Amino acid sequence: MNEQKRLFFGIALPASSSQEVIAWRAATFAEETGRPIAAANLHLTLAFLGDVGAEKQRALQQMAGRIRQSPFTLTLDDAGHWPRSGVVWLGPKQAPRGLLQLAGLLRSQAARSGCYQSPLPFHPHVTLFRNALQPVALPPRNFSWQFRVERFALFESLFSQGRTRYRALASWELQQESL
Repeated sequence: MNEQKRLFFGIALPASSSQEVIAWRAATFAEETGRPIAAANLHLTLAFLGDVGAEKQRALQQMAGRIRQSPFTLTLDDAGHWPRSGVVWLGPKQAPRGLLQLAGLLRSQAARSGCYQSPLPFHPHVTLFRNALQPVALPPRNFSWQFRVERFALFESLFSQGRTRYRALASWELQQESL
C-alpha cells in the first residue's frame, strides 16, 4: 500500500510574528473578508508538491538535505487580493535573493521528481484569508514584519473534522554557503 501525503516545502512564520500578524489582520480587515487562516498555519510556501508517496517523499527529503543556502532576512511589507482564487495575502515588496534561490532550487528538484510545478512565476506570500470572493479593501502600506529565515521544512497538509492543519515532517537549517 502506497499511502499518499499532500506535501509542500515552506517556511513557518516565527510564533511572535504570527501573533502580531493575526492581531493586525483582526484590526485591519472586516470580519466578512473571508475565512481567516489559523495562526499555527501561517507559512510561506516554497514549492507545492501535491500528493506524494513514501518513496518520492524520501527522495525529495534527500535532495532538500543537500541544499546549501545562506540564511536571509524576510520582510513582509506588502498585501494583496487575488479575486479569482479568493486569497488575501501578505508578502515582501522585494523578495530577497536567498528566498528566490531557495524556492527555485526546491521547485526545480520537485519538477525533476515528477511533482507538477505551476508555470506561473513564484510569488512569495503568506495567505491571510481564503474564500475572499468579494472586493477587499487593502490597508495602507504602513506595516512591516521582518524576521531571519534560518530553516525551511517539508510540511504535510492534514484535513480532518472540517479543518486543515500543517505538520512539519522534516526541516533543514540554512547554512552559510561554502566557496
